[in-house]
Amino acid sequence: MPQLTVLERLEILADAAKYDASCASSGTTKRNSKGGPNGPGRGIGSTEGMGICHAYAPDGRCISLLKILLTNHCVFDCHYCVNRKSSNTRRARFTPQEVVDLTLSFYRRNYIEGLFLSSGIVKSSSHTMEQLIEVARILREEHDFRGYIHLKTIPEADPELVAQAGLYADRVSINVELPTVAGLTRLAPDKSAPQIEGAMGSLKEAIVEAKDARKRFRHAPKFAPAGQSTQMIVGADAATDADIVGRASTLYDRFRLRRVYYSAFSPIPDASAVLPLKRPPLMREHRLYQSDWLMRFYGFAPHEVQQATGNDGMLPLDIDPKLAWALRFRGDFPVDVNRAPREKLLRVPGLGVKAVNALVAARRQRRLRLADVGKLTVSVAKVRPFIVTEDWRPVLLTDRADLQSLLAPAVKPTQMELFA
Repeated sequence: MPQLTVLERLEILADAAKYDASCASSGTTKRNSKGGPNGPGRGIGSTEGMGICHAYAPDGRCISLLKILLTNHCVFDCHYCVNRKSSNTRRARFTPQEVVDLTLSFYRRNYIEGLFLSSGIVKSSSHTMEQLIEVARILREEHDFRGYIHLKTIPEADPELVAQAGLYADRVSINVELPTVAGLTRLAPDKSAPQIEGAMGSLKEAIVEAKDARKRFRHAPKFAPAGQSTQMIVGADAATDADIVGRASTLYDRFRLRRVYYSAFSPIPDASAVLPLKRPPLMREHRLYQSDWLMRFYGFAPHEVQQATGNDGMLPLDIDPKLAWALRFRGDFPVDVNRAPREKLLRVPGLGVKAVNALVAARRQRRLRLADVGKLTVSVAKVRPFIVTEDWRPVLLTDRADLQSLLAPAVKPTQMELFA
């Protein structure tokens, strides 16, 4: 079999990494190439510039990442994974030094600002984890790389290796894979839910201890300063949106995660018979991200988001979760924008966090009118049934039986497929 070139391997391993959604770099500390332990101007990389759009930081900066697998060889046989050992797919592998060379080469061409590195399991979990750590170690210690590094850690590896990853990486992540233990047992027989959660718990404790040490000792080493994240596959098993929201809330609370990512299941070649034949609607993934935002930034409790689901436990696809909740609890509306507390305003459909903050600031100076609200929202028609202003009161509009149909976005015509 002919030896694959670096570009051929890069094509295979970059494509294989696209199924992992948990590569956002929000939360990383700002670093640049100035100064450093190796002398002024000796550092390489930063997390402050602009580049190819792969992920966004909270302040809107675009963080570009080289996102690849170390290898797509794998000794595990997870049914949903294109890289499972029984899959008939082209295999490739990089050495740690080759990944380092690619990262530095891409950075110097201003293509990237960081690295997202994951891997299939080759030989053993601990052996693979050692290879991933070696990439980060070479970048940090030998090249003084200041860019962002996200390492996908392997829960089955030696705990000391998983802990070591946090000394080099900005963010570490361990995928819970599926929302339910039953789904994981059925579709990923080589993985163990208690083992995954145990590794996540150990990472949480290490992150907390490192932050505490930094408060007491100035030169204490940083440990995963951007925290840890995880990913769940949506639509591969029978888990409902209510199940997924509950699971995500538990993960946030127990492990202090920075993010839970949702990835819609995508049918793969030579798929197992236990998998669904069709992928779930991409809008379902989008609605789950919106529900996640409600819990993280809008003050919604998990059970309140679950109340926005239908009798089947699924979030509606035609309207967003906040509007679905508001329609179900119309007794909480309308809200007076001139008097209501910020917490109440955040529950008004169509009003985001920035809009609410602007309204709270503006009403200290004057009484707000509907036009004032309209300047801060994309669609004032969506907001009108749920608010009271100086010159507007919805009267019976909030209680209309057809309110959902009035507020749901119009369905755009789509081109029918010739060979459906």
